[in-house]
Amino acid sequence: MSRLADTPLSVLDLAPIREGGAIADTFRESVALAQHTEALGYTRYWLAEHHGIEGIASAATAVLIGHVAGATQRIRVGSGGIMLPNHPPLVVAEQFGTLETLYPGRIDLGLGRAPGSDGPTMAALRRDPHAGVDDFPKRLSELQGFLDEARPGQRVRAVPGQSTRVPIWLLGSSDFSARLAAREGLPFAFAAQFAPARLLEALRVYRDNFQPSAMLDRPHAMVGLPVIAADSDLQADYLASTARRKFLGLIRGAPGRALPPTETLDWSPREQAQVEQFLGAAVIGGPETVREGLEHFLALTGADELMLHTDVYAAEDRLRSYELVAEAWRA
Repeated sequence: MSRLADTPLSVLDLAPIREGGAIADTFRESVALAQHTEALGYTRYWLAEHHGIEGIASAATAVLIGHVAGATQRIRVGSGGIMLPNHPPLVVAEQFGTLETLYPGRIDLGLGRAPGSDGPTMAALRRDPHAGVDDFPKRLSELQGFLDEARPGQRVRAVPGQSTRVPIWLLGSSDFSARLAAREGLPFAFAAQFAPARLLEALRVYRDNFQPSAMLDRPHAMVGLPVIAADSDLQADYLASTARRKFLGLIRGAPGRALPPTETLDWSPREQAQVEQFLGAAVIGGPETVREGLEHFLALTGADELMLHTDVYAAEDRLRSYELVAEAWRA
């Protein structure tokens, strides 16, 4: 049996807004994708916190998690992630304690320390621009205190939240969160879907420094990566032009909604190289190409779990991609 068949597969949904589409369409399509991937046997369905970004509709991440969890039965639903420095830990504990109470045993709390926004949006969030670097471990500890059993004499409690023990994951694209996750004995997720450069280093740091905890007795590393599967290599490469156009817009300082696929891209060699850096971990192709690509990625990283992000324009192509991967997974 292949390594892929033994590896849990999960879904990262950035709730993309299409050019010509409505945000309400995005939410309906997220529910449809969650239901579809649940039926296909995927393990988790995570949504990410971003603010003020024209092409992403998951700003109210906890609300959308509840919406998706309410429309599914088995799949774990969570955050990939909540940007903890944007929020008081008590509020995060109350939100996710509520979700865990509504959907017991199905909620994950992935945490990041990036702003998920630009400077003006950070100011509108009342976020300290220096938060997240030095005070993230303290915020994490405070949040853990609101989700664990209350301590004797604890004056402030999360209600709901206290004693729910919502599983916490640390997310990152460098070794900072890898070291912290190792120290705390927490599962770690690396964001290779947009920043693959330091993947192997971060995984090594996490595994080498892991300290067992009440949650985990051994390290558990999940890796996010871009995956676009279609019925042929040619078709998958065509669909991937939507993701390439997105990163090209970011490079040019003009982010926007998801654009339709195109046969050609008007970019300079430097821009092309930058886009390819963002998508350095991408697996794109027909069924056999994707299966071989995922097997190779697992052999390279030893990941315990893969979280797939499929950035294509049409909802039906996204559903089909996850279906083809599931078929390769079971092969």
